[in-house]
Amino acid sequence: MLRSGLIGRAIAKSRSPLLHEQEARAQGLDLSYRLFDFDELGLADGDLANLLVRLRDEGFCGVNVTYPFKQAIIPLLDELAESAALVGAVNTIAIRDGRLTGHNTDMEGFRDSVREGLPGAPMGRVLQLGTGGAGAAVGCALLSLGVERLILADVDPARAQALAEALEALFGAGRVAVQDSAALSTDAVDGIVNATPMGMAANPQSAIAPELILPRHWVADIVYFPLETEMLRLARAKGCRVLNGSGMVIAQAAKAFEIMTCHPADVARMRASFATA
Repeated sequence: MLRSGLIGRAIAKSRSPLLHEQEARAQGLDLSYRLFDFDELGLADGDLANLLVRLRDEGFCGVNVTYPFKQAIIPLLDELAESAALVGAVNTIAIRDGRLTGHNTDMEGFRDSVREGLPGAPMGRVLQLGTGGAGAAVGCALLSLGVERLILADVDPARAQALAEALEALFGAGRVAVQDSAALSTDAVDGIVNATPMGMAANPQSAIAPELILPRHWVADIVYFPLETEMLRLARAKGCRVLNGSGMVIAQAAKAFEIMTCHPADVARMRASFATA
């Protein structure tokens, strides 16, 4: 049996087990996908290292990683794939011959989702909310899509500044700025992206004040449970083009499935599985 899973907090309602197990079943693979919810298990962040050792010793083929461990997990790994080194965050770990290799499929997943779900959307100036592990991947994706000026906002200004400097080192000086999250302005931006946990079922409020969403904006969210977050509901009501987190979660899950199992996933089939959920 192939054994995999997801490590994070507040993940009890994750769709990942369904996506991975149904795809494995369709391919004739015997796979078990478990949730390691630190909240449900009563674990402290410091228990992360021991959990990884346990999963390695129990023969897991890999695990996904989500909030709040995408960056904290890096020092606990044996090596990073190019995708994780580029983004500076890990959302998938392959376990082979006792070695743990970190990958990042969030960046490609979000980029593919925007290309498919917001074709032709203006990419002059984009405001990104959140600069944690997911935010690093989203920032890389947006700049790779041609965003001319990416504006980062985070409740932790130092974290936002660190990501801005890392992104400019990769994509060029002058393309990234930091804005005070307590004094946001959206007058000059084309799009707004939420890369924070706000909007999830456990934290359902909008990631941005309603008056900052204008009808001419496009608005994207990486949250996929619920599919229509409060921010997207507000944006849709104002006539904005919106993009929910389903495209990103399906695309990144398909790439993660292949990394962990060494079997390519059928993206269309995974999309159908997600829809039935």
